[in-house]
Order: sequence, then C-alpha cells, then structure tokens
Amino acid sequence: MRILMLGWEFPPFIAGGLGTACHGLTKSLAKLGHEILFVLPRSIDRSESSHVQLLTPDELRVAVQAAPETRRRAEAGMEEQESVSRIISSRIETVEVPAGFSSPYPSFAGPGSEVLEKLIQEARQARSRRSILVGGVELPTDAASAELLRSAYEHTTQLGAAEGSYGSDLMGDAQRYAVLCVALASQRQFDVIHAHDWLTYPAGLAVRALTGCPLVVHVHATEFDRSGDHVNQQVYEIERAGMEGADRVIAVSQLTRNIIMRRYGIPGSKIDVVYNGVDQDEDQPGKGARIERDDKIVLFLGRITMQKGPEYFIRAAKRVLEKIPNAKFVVAGSGDMAMRMIHQAAELGIGQKVLFTGFLRGRDVKRIFELASCYVMPSVSEPFGIAALEAMHHDTPVIISKQSGVSEVLTHALKVDFWDVDEMANKIVAVLKYPPLSQTLRAHGALELRGLNWDGAAEKCVRCYARAIAEKH
Repeated sequence: MRILMLGWEFPPFIAGGLGTACHGLTKSLAKLGHEILFVLPRSIDRSESSHVQLLTPDELRVAVQAAPETRRRAEAGMEEQESVSRIISSRIETVEVPAGFSSPYPSFAGPGSEVLEKLIQEARQARSRRSILVGGVELPTDAASAELLRSAYEHTTQLGAAEGSYGSDLMGDAQRYAVLCVALASQRQFDVIHAHDWLTYPAGLAVRALTGCPLVVHVHATEFDRSGDHVNQQVYEIERAGMEGADRVIAVSQLTRNIIMRRYGIPGSKIDVVYNGVDQDEDQPGKGARIERDDKIVLFLGRITMQKGPEYFIRAAKRVLEKIPNAKFVVAGSGDMAMRMIHQAAELGIGQKVLFTGFLRGRDVKRIFELASCYVMPSVSEPFGIAALEAMHHDTPVIISKQSGVSEVLTHALKVDFWDVDEMANKIVAVLKYPPLSQTLRAHGALELRGLNWDGAAEKCVRCYARAIAEKH
C-alpha cells in the first residue's frame, strides 16, 4: 500500500511527541512493506529518514527550475492551441469547491481559499496528462501544469516561519501547507491519505477532493485538551470539518475517542482507537550503568502548558520535600507557563530544589530519564502520553494522571487524579522511600512495555486504511 502521510512534525525537524509518534509509526509501516510519502512544511536534513520518502517545498523548487524546459516541450506539442499564455490564464468557470474551504472554515475564506480552490481544479487536469521525470520529480508535459507548480511554490515560500518551531501565522501556514500538498499530490499516485492533527486537516481534505482517495485523520490531541473549555473557535471548526470530512478517524485513546464523539459529534462507528507505542529498537541502559547519585530526582518532562498540569507538580513537590529533604525536582521542557512555575516554586520557598532545564532533545532526554528516580505526568487532559512509555523504557518508575490515555493501557504505573496533590505527593514519597516498590514497578513495567510497540500500532492503522478504502468503494 502507498500512503500519503501529512504531518507537521518529523525528527529531526521537530522532536516533539507528535514527531516521535510519526517517526515510530512510519518505521513500523515501512517494516510491514508499505511505502510512505511524508509531506513536511519545510526542508530538513533527510539523513535520519531513509524509511520514508520526504516531500518538502524543495520538490516544487526543482519543478520551478525545470519549468523552462517543461514549457518548451509543451509548446512543441501545442499545434492547435493559440498560445501558452492562453492556456495558463484559462479557467473553468464552475469551480467545484472542496468541503471545508468556505463555511465552516472562517479562517480559510477570501483570497487564500480561492488560490487553493483554483489549484485543486487545475491539479485535477494535470493528473490526467502524461508526465516526465525531472530531478526525481514527476512533471507534467503541458505548460499550464508547469505554471501550476510554479504558482504553488510562490505561495508556499513563507511556509514555516522558523526552523524547528511552529510559525506565528498558524492559520496561514495550514493553508499554505494545503497548497503544497495539493501541488505535490497532483504528481503522484497513492492509495490512502493519513493526516496528523488539525494543521494538516485542510490539506487532507483538499487532497481528498483532488484525488478521491480515502482520508484517515489521526487525532493526537484536540483543542479541548490544549485549551480546556476556552477553545479557539477557528481551530475547533477546522478539527470538526476534518473529522467530518474524513472517511475514518484514529484516536490515540478511548479518552480521546469519547471527546471526539461528545464534543465534535462524530459517530463512534467511524473512530478507531490505536494506542501509541515506544521505539523498542533503541539500546536500553545496561545493568549497573545507571548514574549513582545521592539526590532523589523527580522528573517532569513535557510542554509547560495548562494541559500538562505543571502547577500541580510544583505543589506536590512542596509536600514531598517536607518528608524527603534531599529530593530535587527537574522540569524539562518549555512553554507559556514556565515563568509562572518558576515564580510559584520561589513563592513556596522551594526554588533551590526545582531545576529548570529548558527544552531537551535526543541524548539529553535519554540522560535525564536515566537520572530520574521517578517520572511524574500530572496532565489535566492527556490524549495519550508517550513520555510515560519512554520513561518505562529507560527503567524509570512512572506516576501518571488518571486523566490520560496512557492510563488505559498501563497496569504497572501509579495513577492519581491530577488535582489530588496530596495523593500525588504520597505516591512520589512511596517510590523514593521504598526500594521494593520502585523495583517492582521497573521489573513489571519492562514486561508490560513489550506489548506496547509501534509494530502493533502500524498493523491497526493498516486495518483502518483497509476499512477506509472499502467504505470509499
């Protein structure tokens, strides 16, 4: 099966939770013999991505550079046409508008949506013509289609404002990414479209409108997870339109599935639950290789935002230190609540016991897990929680909130309501003070982790693709 996968994150572009999920899932899909075309919004180092074919705006740049030759070839075969410019400027009067690019997408109304609607119509024509291979990119032989690629490239030059991060104009970027995907999809064949999270849903809907291929949207988080009840209405509308327009929806947990049904009105029969996994190919630390230390390290790792419950972690730290003075709390991550956490720790008089590392990646993440005596994930609303699996993979006991998707699949983890700071502190103290408990969590957690891998997740995704394709036909 050939899969067109749409995602905003992919290591080493961004090494966040979504990027980790995309990387692990695609590796396992490739192992199963499936071919993945992965569209990213900007160029990256491809050295770590041999298992997928990465498509970026570079492909359009190559097409633009080849356009003069493409135009010459087209002109040579246009004996009965008036001129190249006439073909380029010609437009079909009745444009079929793909669902989601007028109402209910207020952010996609106006000139931007017209660009995309026109592009989809022209791309439909381009797909029906013969193409040539130039610089590894399939190019149509007619000048109008060459102009299509050129205009798409010009429209996407501002896509992704800063390397390694999301741009400041997310709505505009989502639209420009959709243009990029339509232009690239017009030159390629595939069996199914797999779109990850809301930024790619407009692109998924547009490519579905262009090709007729079934669309599977993968919900890693919803706007209610990120913002509570104070949702961004534009983001919510895009999420809803994407889920409604998709042939199948993948949720990362039963918790997320319930939110999709209750908040977005999507029928449960349309939703498949596919739990995330952990990359079990990486070397685990050998016995005796753990770093010796006198301090007991309690770790918070993740985005420092409302969704992750950082304030509850700090309040629990205060209570733990009353019983274990040599404990230290490491906060690894960045986000809009970072300064508030620093001030909160200072106000509670524990500032010297809480260390802020900033955003970590790669080997630094591995090292901090190995240092930790336990990992705490106090999320207010966590669709899944891959970091908990990563902690267990590095032989670190975990304490997770009951309001997380990962709590549905982990038995050998301590669980607590995010708001119950006293109970959270009690569980941290128990892990730090009683070695038998810590050893049991490590030993049984390692066994439990064997059943949570990306190979199993990939097989479930393939079954979802098959259902989407069957339902489409």
